[in-house]
Amino acid sequence: MFRGKTIFITGGASGIGRRTALRFAEQGANVVIVTKSSEQAAKDTVAQIEALGGHGIYVLCDIAVEDQVEQAVAAAVEAFGAIDIAFNNAGVGPDGVTIPLNDLTQVSEHDWDWVSDTCLKGAFFCIKHELRQMRKQTGDRVILSTASTAGLHPMANFGAYGPAKAGLVLLTKEAAVENKEFGIRCNVICPGPTAGTGMSDRMFGSKKDEPQGPAQDAPQGPPMTMNSTDDIANLVLFLCSPAGQRINGNVISVDGGLDIF
Repeated sequence: MFRGKTIFITGGASGIGRRTALRFAEQGANVVIVTKSSEQAAKDTVAQIEALGGHGIYVLCDIAVEDQVEQAVAAAVEAFGAIDIAFNNAGVGPDGVTIPLNDLTQVSEHDWDWVSDTCLKGAFFCIKHELRQMRKQTGDRVILSTASTAGLHPMANFGAYGPAKAGLVLLTKEAAVENKEFGIRCNVICPGPTAGTGMSDRMFGSKKDEPQGPAQDAPQGPPMTMNSTDDIANLVLFLCSPAGQRINGNVISVDGGLDIF
């Protein structure tokens, strides 16, 4: 389905990004893995992409630095001639270890800046330069970003992460409105807790990249089961395929119904 298409994936060296990259590779895509510092993991992902019949490269890029984002987009175009699909998946958030789970009165300026620089400002830089490139192209072009169910409603102790992801939701809608005349579709997905990602693994203790049983230490609410990275990849591929061509400016949750409670 994606043979000959070029896919640009931030946070592509692990977790949701890696799984989605491999699923695109199975369809014969060219995949550009963008990572800030996980170089060996990026190399391993590219090797797996090639083994599946796709073509891949990796680019080291701090998406919170605009010049680096512009250079990463240019590297993708130099390698493959275009960017047909961009999956802005990179993010950081409260995990109880790297960034503490604190209420607003305890969120440090450092943690606020770290989260918002990646989850919102970094996503903005990516969307900005992806759009500049895609406007030069024709055909079906898609930008998809990863927000979170935490960006759809307030959650205690997610004082930096939730607002940043809520901003990404509105940013994506703005991009959709401004670029529909160019034929570029922009959507955002909001995963719930997902096994196989660093944040969820540290918060809930899950280490397997597969559906899990109820998370015992989940935030207040009903019993919860974990997404797998394949659950997210399934939606990404659908939204980026011709089957999703009428879906634009939408926000889609992937959480097994957790958010309806």
